[in-house]
Amino acid sequence: MQKFCYFVLVFSVSSLVFGHLKCHRPKHTTLSSIVEHGYPAEYHRVITGDGNIVVVFRIPYSPKLHNMNAKRPIVLLQHGLMSSSDTWIASGPNNALAYLLADAGFDVWIGNTRGNVYSRKAKKPSWKFSWHEIGYIDMAAIIDYALWKNGQKQRSLHYVGHSQGTTVFFVLMSLRPQYNEKIKTAHMLAPVAIMKNINSKCLRCIAYVCRPGSLMNYLLSDEASITWKLELIMKFLKKYDCPLLANIFHEKDMNKTANNIAIRHFPSGGSNNQILHYLFNIRSGEFRQYDYGPRKNIRKYSSKRPPLYPVERIKSETHLWYSDADTFTPVVDVLTLARRLPKSILHRMPDPKWSHSAFTVHMQVRRFVNDPIIAIMKRYEQKKPKKHIMRNIRYIL
Repeated sequence: MQKFCYFVLVFSVSSLVFGHLKCHRPKHTTLSSIVEHGYPAEYHRVITGDGNIVVVFRIPYSPKLHNMNAKRPIVLLQHGLMSSSDTWIASGPNNALAYLLADAGFDVWIGNTRGNVYSRKAKKPSWKFSWHEIGYIDMAAIIDYALWKNGQKQRSLHYVGHSQGTTVFFVLMSLRPQYNEKIKTAHMLAPVAIMKNINSKCLRCIAYVCRPGSLMNYLLSDEASITWKLELIMKFLKKYDCPLLANIFHEKDMNKTANNIAIRHFPSGGSNNQILHYLFNIRSGEFRQYDYGPRKNIRKYSSKRPPLYPVERIKSETHLWYSDADTFTPVVDVLTLARRLPKSILHRMPDPKWSHSAFTVHMQVRRFVNDPIIAIMKRYEQKKPKKHIMRNIRYIL
């Protein structure tokens, strides 16, 4: 344990030294990869309410369908922590959700978070943000922009998020509930909100060391996350048998090409506050806003503790896709979240070893995740949505 804490200290100091180095975009970007596979691709810069600029890529139509003049329902895909839009195309045209959606007749938008390799420009550069700002500000801006730019007078869209991409959805829809009217169906892959029952000793140790008010928290907060490769860190965790690796990067049952692409593009950058925010919630066991410590919390929230996110206000049709082996989203926490959502639909992965990253790079991701998601979206488009709210509907796959 002492060695682990020492490693965390070295890692923290290193992030201060290297975090502000210029982050170079990968040679193969989301845009170039889409074009290489023969699909039309667009690059969009979305200006957020607080002056940040986030980059969103778009596959407007399918070259197989030639449906550029047809009505194409909008879908927004949002990646996970320290990842990027490359997540959604890594598996290639035959398996990746972005391509499959385009070939199913959808207008596909692929988002990026502020601070990653694609979205580092801002009027007033700052790393004082967590996934709270990404959800509350950035996702609202992207949704509004996609609805406007589509040009077909659509008032709502479908949403798919993985990991942090689910967290930011919960933030936006709970604090700005008017945006629920702009969501047709929402698909949360490995939904991360309540983290009370995480049993990872690695995460709990880091959460303790980086608690609000600690020296480690002071060193890490409001800084850019390092963007070098994680080979050294991964080797260290493997040496001490940290189970986190099995849920982030592993080869068993994975599409090797997609997994290698995912590793090559990870981490894609962001703010340390995104990681700290999750660690705070692991300590509290609750889905709360960013914890600045008692004194600053009183000034910001008028309370010593940050407020809970009122997920009960999320009225959109929310599908929770989860698995037994996901270290970051224990089943009991997913079920607790589902009970708090007015309209939750559960989808449990049949593979007991299905990991956190498997939702985007598993060999069978098309069969168990992507095709079922597209089928749900198509059913929605084929019928008028019911006006009344159905409460706690659950389907177990």
